[in-house]
This record gives sequence, structure tokens and C-alpha cells, in this order.
Amino acid sequence: MENDTFRVGLCMAGAVSAGAYTAGVVDYLLEALQEWEKQRGNPGIPTHKVAIPVIGGASAGGMTGIITASALEDEITPVPVPQQKDILKEHPENRFYNAWVDLLGEDMFVKMLGTSDIKKNDNVVALLNSQFIDEIADKVTTIDHGRPKPPRAYFETPVKIFTTLSNLKGFDYNVDFNADVSREKYVMTVHNDYACFGLYDTPEEKAKIEEGWIPLSFRNNDNVETAKDAAMATGAFPIGLESRELNRKANDVYKSKWLKNYFPNAEDSTADYKTLNVDGGMINNEPFEKVREVLDDITKAQSSKIKDDEVVKMNTDYNTFVNTVLMIDPFPSKSKDDKTAFSFEKDMLSVFGKLLTAVTNQMKVKPEDYMLAMQEGYAGQFLISPSRFFKDPDGNTVDAFGENAIACGTLAGFGGFISKEFRVHDYYLGRFNCEIFLRDYFTVPEEALTKNPIFRNGYAGINIEDFKSSKDNYYQIIPIFSKHPGEDYFPMPTFSNGSNWPVIKEDVIDKLKPHVKRRVQKVTINIVKLNFVNRALLFIGSKVVLNRMLTDKIINSIKESMITWKLMDKK
Repeated sequence: MENDTFRVGLCMAGAVSAGAYTAGVVDYLLEALQEWEKQRGNPGIPTHKVAIPVIGGASAGGMTGIITASALEDEITPVPVPQQKDILKEHPENRFYNAWVDLLGEDMFVKMLGTSDIKKNDNVVALLNSQFIDEIADKVTTIDHGRPKPPRAYFETPVKIFTTLSNLKGFDYNVDFNADVSREKYVMTVHNDYACFGLYDTPEEKAKIEEGWIPLSFRNNDNVETAKDAAMATGAFPIGLESRELNRKANDVYKSKWLKNYFPNAEDSTADYKTLNVDGGMINNEPFEKVREVLDDITKAQSSKIKDDEVVKMNTDYNTFVNTVLMIDPFPSKSKDDKTAFSFEKDMLSVFGKLLTAVTNQMKVKPEDYMLAMQEGYAGQFLISPSRFFKDPDGNTVDAFGENAIACGTLAGFGGFISKEFRVHDYYLGRFNCEIFLRDYFTVPEEALTKNPIFRNGYAGINIEDFKSSKDNYYQIIPIFSKHPGEDYFPMPTFSNGSNWPVIKEDVIDKLKPHVKRRVQKVTINIVKLNFVNRALLFIGSKVVLNRMLTDKIINSIKESMITWKLMDKK
């Protein structure tokens, strides 16, 4: 099997407000692919192609997948690094920036602390007001039907887009056991769910969409509301944000690639199938194995002679691979220090915290996939995660990685809602990291330029040194046409504090205090179902003691997190 197309499956992990980082990465990636298309056909330009046939994500990553589908409907105008005076300017011309950085304004945390979602005698659906999510979802899925859709040859239509879901009801399935008298049915329940879409433009493309993939077209308003609900469902952070209902057709569940085994005897049905969902990242935060399955299915479809084990072997070697998974993860897992990472405290609260962590980690384990990924020189997947450098007081360069390199990582990922400058930082860090990644790390060894047909033909007859990594003897999969900017290159704006790392004043947090107090009081009163007299007593008690105590604790916790992340000046 020989062709000129190398396929990249995008996998985007959960990130809460650090979705701003993921948005920056995807923004630069599409910009680079678009530039390549403009250059294609000119002398000295690589002739192979890179296509994206599948995008999968969890939580903020799943939301960004749906935003990407919407963004493809219009031009995506790059947002240059702003001057300090323009740091808070909005940019509706770029859907990624507008969705994740602009959101609905600067004071997002004030909106999240509002009480408009709690009416008298209503149930409390979340600790934070989640109405802003509906407004953003409406904004980012609305397109201008008067403008023609720009061509993008680097997407392979119909594009498969999926989000992970944590389905609270779950799917029951039966397992037969031999009992002492007869065979007994043992019912088991799984809660990992997927909302799967096929993004199309034409009736011909729609006809190619496989069973279990929901047809999605923004131009035809086909299942746009379902996609919007799926985006909100995968980002429904448990307890913190409102859980979400998702309505699909029963066949979209029964015949889904990853769910159909739970419904072996299901009959065709166009009836509605409703589920209640929370954050997809709770069960599968990095669904790279699902993206890999879709890529391998494409490879097998191109040749009926290729067997499953041959596909796996093919895509572990740079000399033979025809596709790869590109994972974007603002919070990559890091190795633990055995001496300090784990506390052996056995008090009830400590054990409960460890229990939640253990259960969540275990639900995400994919042993067979990790065995492949841990192989040295494995070509089947690449990772983009936060990385930047700082200058210490002595002027020495200090490198930071993962959550330590982003501003939105504080407050378990909710920190970006405190300050727009945090989101601006992470967006431009995402763009910067993607540029360096494509230039120096998303590469193949020189040997692949002679042994892998895609790159052998793509680089034939051109000066390969123009597309060589500055780190080693490897060559770019997606060519970058600008010259290497040098080691000190760091396209980051200067923030209001005068540096390229955003730092807020303590009074920014202090101003949240009355909003926190009102929210605490509303939640406290409405979460407890009492008669009128007890309700009145609780109201008085919360006003006098409980409300103030909880508010102070919340405000102090926010400040401590900001100081730990070096995002707030100490008084």
C-alpha cells in the first residue's frame, strides 16, 4: 500500500479553563497546515499531504473538538501577540480565541458566583453558576450562513469527531454464570459513553457516514443542538458545574462503534435516548486509544490484505507508519517521587481523598495501549504539553513543564476564570509550543526519508535541510517555512504587571468576597430542605456565622493557590 497522505488523529485531554492552551495549539496547527496548502506546488515545497480524519477529546478537549468543527465553517484569522495596552481586547474573528480567551468578558468568576440559577425552593444543581456555558455554546456554534465555507484540503471528510462522557445511568449488560441449578444472568453496568459525530458538507459526504456516527452539518443545521449539548456534557465538571442531559437517537447509541457490544440484541430504533452526564474526563480523560482505532480502521479499509496485528506493527515504526495520534494535554501525568508523593496518613478524610484518586486513575487505565506506547522509539503517538522558560533572580534560565508552565492550572484548572490575562498567557503558550513542536519534534528520522514511501516521495528532489529539526537529524512531517527564530524566541505578550508571566493583585481576589458570600448563602439555604421555621433559623445562622466562615475559607484557599502558582503578589 503506497500513497502520499499521512493521517493525524487529534486527541485533546481535559483541561477546564486551560482549554485556552489547547485552543492555542489547535489554532497554530491549522495555521501551519493552511500555509502549507498556500505554498503547495511551488519549487522546493514537500509534496506529501497531511490529513486529519478524526478528532477526539474529553472535557475541555471534547469541547474544543466541537469548536473546531464550527471554526472550519469560516476563515480563522490569526491573532498577533498583542501590545500591553491591547491585552484584554476581544477577537471574535478567531473562534478559538473568542471561545476560550474572551469567553463572555473579563469577570468570568463573578458570573460563575452569580445566583441567577438558584430560584426560591429550587434544587441546587452545582456549586457554581453554569449558565455562562450555555451562552458560550450558543456563541461558538453560530455561523454566518452568508459566507462560503473555505476549502481545507487537510481535513478528510466526513471528519469523525467524538467526545467522551461519564454517563451516570450507564449501560447494563448481562454476563452468564453457571449456578448450582441453572445459568444465571449477572448484570454489570458501564458508565463510559461517547457522543460521536460525522462532520459533512455535501449529501455525498453524508452518505459515507457510518452507523453510530451522528451526521453533523452547521450549514444544514443538522444535529447542531446535539453537538452543542455533547460539548457541554463532556465539560460538566462533577459537582462544580451543572450535569447535562444529552438526547440522541437510540440507534446512535446501539450502533456506536464503542457501545454496540452492550446492546447485542437491540432492534433498530429512532426513538430518543436520553442520558445524564458529567465530565467525560472523569472516566477517560485521554481517549488516544479510540483515536488510534479510527486511524487503524482507515488503514485497514484501504487494503483488505492488512490484518490487525500488521496495522499495529506498521504504525510503531517510522519507516512504515502511515498515521499517528497527536495528543494535546495541558496537564500531562508526571512521574512520582516515592519519598514525597504519597502520604500514608490514615485519617478518614485523607483516605477518602486517596480513594477518589485511586478509583479515577484505575478507570482510566488501558494496559494494552500503554504497553505499545511505552516501547522505545514508538512512532504511533506524539504529545504537545506546556513548556516554557523563566528567568530566576540571578538571570538564569529555568525550564517549567506541564501544569507548572501554565497560568490556568491553579484551582484545579478553574484559575483561568479568575483573570483573562491567565487565559491570554496559556493561549499564546499553546501557539508557541505548537510551533516549536512542529518545527523540531513532530519529525521523522532521516532513514524514513528513504524507506517510508510517503516521506520518500514527499521530499524527493527538494533541499531537505530547509526542513530539518534543529535538535537532531530528523525532518518535519508538517513543514514550517519561516526560519528558526533562535533559542530566546518567546512570542508572549507583556502583561499588566510588566512581565511575560501574569500576576494579579490581592485585591482582585478580595473583590470576589461579596459574590462568594451571596453564592454560599443561596447554596446553603437551597441545598437543605426544611420547613419555614427551620429555614428561617438556618438563614439567620448562615448570615451570622456559617456564611462568613465558609466565605473566608474559600477566599483564603483561592489566595493560597494563587500564591503557590506565583500568580499573585503577596502584600
